[in-house]
Amino acid sequence: MTTMRELRQAAGLSQEKLAELAGTSQPQINKLETGQRKMTVDWAVKLAGPLGVEPTALLGLDASAIPPAAGRPARPALPPLLRTTPAAPAPAAPAASMPVRAAARGGGDQEMFLEDGPIDWIARPDYLKNARDPYAMYVVGESMMPRFRPAQLLHVNPHKPPAPGAGVVVVKLNKAVLVKEFVRRSTDAVILREYRPADREFAVPLEELDTLHTVVGLQEP
Repeated sequence: MTTMRELRQAAGLSQEKLAELAGTSQPQINKLETGQRKMTVDWAVKLAGPLGVEPTALLGLDASAIPPAAGRPARPALPPLLRTTPAAPAPAAPAASMPVRAAARGGGDQEMFLEDGPIDWIARPDYLKNARDPYAMYVVGESMMPRFRPAQLLHVNPHKPPAPGAGVVVVKLNKAVLVKEFVRRSTDAVILREYRPADREFAVPLEELDTLHTVVGLQEP
C-alpha cells in the first residue's frame, strides 16, 4: 500500500518543505508519516494540494510506515508513472453549483482556520436553488457530536438569520472558524453552545466576529 512518505518523496518534497506548503510544522508531518497521528479529513484536505493528490487518496494511506533503521535501505521512490503533479488551480464554478470550503487546524491543533478559496464544487440542493452565495463546508473535529460528525458536509445559507438552536458557522476576524449551535445574541457578544468535551455555552465578542452563517442542511460522507 502507498504511504504518505512515498507520496511526499514522489512529489520531491522534504518534510520541512511539505510542512511549509501545508501551513504546519515538520514534527506534525513526521507524526503523520510514522503513524503517531491519525490521517483525518482536515489533514487530508490540508496536504492534498502540496502533494498533488485528491484528499480521498490520503485517507486511504498506510499510516504505519516507520523510517528505515540505520543501515537498512529506504523505500524506493514511486515509479515515474505514479509520480504526482503540482496542484492545479481551483476549478471554475459549474452552473447551478456552490463552493465547498474547508478548515484546517492551527499550529497548536486547537483552533480551526478557514482555508482560502473553494476546494471543490457541488450541485446546489433544491432548497438552496434561489439562495444567494450558499456554500458547503466539511465538519472537522468532534465538539458537536452527535449532531455534527467529522467528514459530514454542511450546507450553509450565509444570508439566513440564525434562530436559537440552529447550527452556525462562525468566522472570527483572525479567520478562526467554529461550527457550533446558536443560542442567542447579547449586546456585545454571540452566545454559542458546544457538546464536547463538555456541554457548555460560551461567548464570542462581537468585536472578534467576522461572519455568522446558518447551517440549513447536511450531506453524509
